[in-house]
Amino acid sequence: MSERTIVVGVDGSEPAACALRWAVKQAALTGSTVRAVGAWEFPAFYSWEGGPMPPDDFEDAARKALDDTVEQIQGEADLPPVPIERLLVHGHAAQALLDASEQAELLVVGSRGHGSFYGALLGSVSQRCAVHAKCPVVIVRH
Repeated sequence: MSERTIVVGVDGSEPAACALRWAVKQAALTGSTVRAVGAWEFPAFYSWEGGPMPPDDFEDAARKALDDTVEQIQGEADLPPVPIERLLVHGHAAQALLDASEQAELLVVGSRGHGSFYGALLGSVSQRCAVHAKCPVVIVRH
């Protein structure tokens, strides 16, 4: 990992695109590289006996979401040209981001704003990152 790296969680959502835009602007100010991190895992309802789609499709969908978001942001004329690395990880999104940001100067995540019940029920990636990251965390609201 380069000396100055900003790690960003990217899952194909608009809040993640907002987080990537913010990170690109910050990287231009600090001379950093952006590392866009996507994560995928098998859903809890999936079984090896036959789920809704083949196992490779989960990884392919996550890779497409990561690639599409990075290409969208790189194509926006009002953003500075900043190097964006891509990393796709198998595992829970929060843990993938925590691991990828261990040596980073900053971790940036989008906020989906589901509310307290949803966050308490499923756990919040942004909340877990904010509590456990070894670097500063920025949560970008959509």
